[in-house]
Amino acid sequence: MTTVTTRPTTLTATDLRDWLAEPAGPRLVDVRTPAEFAASHIPGSYNVPLPLLEEHRRELAEHLDDDVVLVCRSGARASRAESALADTGTDHLHVLDGGITAWESAGGDVVAGEGGWDLERQVRLVAGSIVLTGILASTVVPQAKWLSAGIGAGLTGAALTNTCAMGALLSRMPHNRRHEPTPEAVFAQLRGGRN
Repeated sequence: MTTVTTRPTTLTATDLRDWLAEPAGPRLVDVRTPAEFAASHIPGSYNVPLPLLEEHRRELAEHLDDDVVLVCRSGARASRAESALADTGTDHLHVLDGGITAWESAGGDVVAGEGGWDLERQVRLVAGSIVLTGILASTVVPQAKWLSAGIGAGLTGAALTNTCAMGALLSRMPHNRRHEPTPEAVFAQLRGGRN
């Protein structure tokens, strides 16, 4: 049975905590990488990494007959997931504003485990390392400064478009895909009811 609410499409951590306390709370779909999800997630969340969600959005939408709150680190990937699922006609989607970061800041419960760095931290490490390497190398080979300029341009573009090509590439690295669920496993979990 489809449950359509009058709740806003963007929820604060407090709104979500109150809604989860109700008997007919929403499903939580966390679209971060499996490594990020393993590090910490909201209890009862399903991990459906954004690339898997985007590739299998139509099949996934068939299993989302309740209200769904999409969660990521800050809200950007969850907004992308919302757009991908909205294209399938799914209309009971919500995004946790500020993501898991806002949830934890508001004192929300998390399941903590061992996991890797979140994607944003990985991007900062890789981008910073490339910029530093470009600057140091430019003392010997002046053209190496353009490597740093390219990273700067990429980060500027990422901020303006609210996307991140480097983050997308890093999310496909083996250490971020450890324990990645298969589409079949995700569909089976969703058919089985709430976590």
